[in-house]
Amino acid sequence: MNWKELVEEVTAVGAGGDPGGDFAQPITGVEYDSRKVRPGSVFVAMKGGSTDGNRYAEKAIAAGALGIVTDSAQKFDHLLVFEDGLPILEVEHGRRALAQASAAFFGHPERKLAATGITGTNGKTTTAFLIEALLNAAARKTVLVGTIEYHVAGEVRPSVHTTPESRDLFELMAEGVSRGATELVTEVSSHALDQGRAAGVDFDVAVFTNLTQDHLDYHGSMEKYFAAKRLLFDGTVYPAPRVAVLNAHDPRARELAAAARKAGAEVRLYGIGQIDKCDWRVASYSLRPSGAELELETPVGSAKVISRLAGEVNILNLLAALTAAHARGVSFADLVESIPHLKPVPGRFQSVDAGQPFTVIVDYAHTDDALRNLIALARQMTAQQGTRVITVFGCGGDRDRTKRPKMGLAAGKDSDFAVATSDNPRSEDPSAILAEIEPGLKASGVRYTIEPDRAAAISVALKAAKTGDVVLIAGKGHEKEQILAGRTIPFDDAEAALSALAELGSKMDYGS
Repeated sequence: MNWKELVEEVTAVGAGGDPGGDFAQPITGVEYDSRKVRPGSVFVAMKGGSTDGNRYAEKAIAAGALGIVTDSAQKFDHLLVFEDGLPILEVEHGRRALAQASAAFFGHPERKLAATGITGTNGKTTTAFLIEALLNAAARKTVLVGTIEYHVAGEVRPSVHTTPESRDLFELMAEGVSRGATELVTEVSSHALDQGRAAGVDFDVAVFTNLTQDHLDYHGSMEKYFAAKRLLFDGTVYPAPRVAVLNAHDPRARELAAAARKAGAEVRLYGIGQIDKCDWRVASYSLRPSGAELELETPVGSAKVISRLAGEVNILNLLAALTAAHARGVSFADLVESIPHLKPVPGRFQSVDAGQPFTVIVDYAHTDDALRNLIALARQMTAQQGTRVITVFGCGGDRDRTKRPKMGLAAGKDSDFAVATSDNPRSEDPSAILAEIEPGLKASGVRYTIEPDRAAAISVALKAAKTGDVVLIAGKGHEKEQILAGRTIPFDDAEAALSALAELGSKMDYGS
């Protein structure tokens, strides 16, 4: 592919450069990071959330960029290199142009993959993993893109962003297609929808899990946060999906359903119990420590099934995945057969077992709603024995400060003992974050302690546990590091718990 062929696929405002330039020279890559530009690359210079890529155009040119696509052409007037034949293409939307250029360069993999996108505050990762597992069980190869990791036709890679920039997404898709993948399953964050990072992918199926307070540091209000989520369904910025799968329990589902239908999508609702106008439902269930027994009712069949996923919230995640996978053509019989084999997702209600006489769970819950759901599940596990729930949690720095007392209240309300600690404080003072959490803890009436050191906090909680108790370590889940001011250190909640349990076990002999 050369420059002339590339720009035919990009929506342009204007073009510049010396017409005598070598437009036939093969393009070696499309990049938005000037540090990755190599001779022959096209550099897409675009305004971003925290910086402006147009500031780095000269570095890209010095590195051998063949041409520039920019959403700020006026900034290039001083670059004399254009007089030597470097072509420039001006566009209105930088990220849209990046998607168009990337799709063209990587051979339009989006045309060879059926895409399923999952958005919502909580449950995106679990739902995405479950959808992929159901598709894999139906003998389909997949590309999975999400918070924990990326999968490319079975190969596992570390995740960089929940929803990467379109250039990186198209590269992953192209690799998947080359290995026989036919399905894309991706989490779609509100940031990505708002910024245009999901441009270029026409979602066949779009899933909405729920909306609770999060990311207000970015969006500013719940209405703007919801408006970003809505973009996946309403056809105003991105093409509407063929099928919209919506959580019937969420108050926003009705509005989303109306918007999706208006845009031409088929709407399928999922839920628990006799909720009105629900297509896919669990009519009744009984929870177990290791999962649940479900009575599944759908428009295409009914069945009693055993799930290995614990808690009511995971029943909803499972229903979302089943509804989406069926929309992608997996038969009801194949879905029912697969349910008992579906595994819990790493860092989502992950058990840590060193032989101790109490339960230790690591979970990603980092919003007040997710924390309430997590503690409610633990309370169900302890109810019959009359044992306790102990919760370790924190709030991230440089994020929405208004949710901190809400997190404290949620942690304390149904716990018997709570330990507030650090959770990626970033540039903020951990003590200042904890001071904003504490009013919620006090209001809950729970017995609590504050320990800024996360490893020490986990140890405090484990030392307090007795036989039959459930210790919840919430907030980081699968994450393997702690982000502090100016540095990042390795930190894994599960490993920290195992280390503390080993120390306790040597003193108490419960591990022998």
